[in-house]
Amino acid sequence: MASRNRSTMPLLEHLRELRKRVIRSALFIVIFSVVGWMQYNTIITTLSSPVCDLRAAQESGSASCGALYISGVLGPLNLQLKVSFLTGVILSAPFWLYQIWAFIAPALHRKEKRNSILFIIAATPFFALGATLAYIVLPLAIEVLFGFTPESLNNLIRFDDYLDFVLRLILIFGIAFELPVFLVSLNLVGILSGKSILRPWRFAIFAITFFVAAFSPTADPLSMAALAVPLIVLYFGSGGIGLLVDKRRDRKSRSVADDEAAPIGEVAPIEEPTPEA
Repeated sequence: MASRNRSTMPLLEHLRELRKRVIRSALFIVIFSVVGWMQYNTIITTLSSPVCDLRAAQESGSASCGALYISGVLGPLNLQLKVSFLTGVILSAPFWLYQIWAFIAPALHRKEKRNSILFIIAATPFFALGATLAYIVLPLAIEVLFGFTPESLNNLIRFDDYLDFVLRLILIFGIAFELPVFLVSLNLVGILSGKSILRPWRFAIFAITFFVAAFSPTADPLSMAALAVPLIVLYFGSGGIGLLVDKRRDRKSRSVADDEAAPIGEVAPIEEPTPEA
């Protein structure tokens, strides 16, 4: 039976491939959510540090920690479920991001698939870089946002809303920092050229700014600029890498073309034997 060209696979096979990638992504999220459930107290004490020292409050037996509070009978359970799930999404991000890439990969040639190793290697550190930047910006963002509280008023904060805000901020920063990884990977497999990446630079800057304004959990200019400026730098950096890859690819193709077009040396004529007298 002849092997099918995967670049022209029918719709049903695309849907089966999509289902397989979604199931694998969900499996990774569930596994890391279990890790988040087991490390729940460590996570909440670390993330609550910009507002209050929850660990010190727990050790001292205090009944409160700053302005944070939990309400409702199911509030504590819902909080632990939410934190565990979002932690699973964040920790498993390199795996489900790769599943997105693997869904595109079947349309690539075997030689181009080898370049996808770059995506696997680069996805994790870039996501970690974005998440780390979010954690660094977090105390400044909290201070700026709390500064809008009117005088003589207490700002009581639901702990689940606060942690949801923090984890979403980390997730958005991490996903945003995957932009150069996708651009460079698409350039290496020949889908995007460096000029194609950089040509719409005005639109790209607008799109990055719009993305940050629309999806960032914070509305303060400080955290938005802390995400937008590195993304713009990474965008131009990925375009520059794309230009270098294109230049190298062009040199290689020209050398191959020159070798194929090399002139064939003259063939010496065959001397006919002279008839004997």
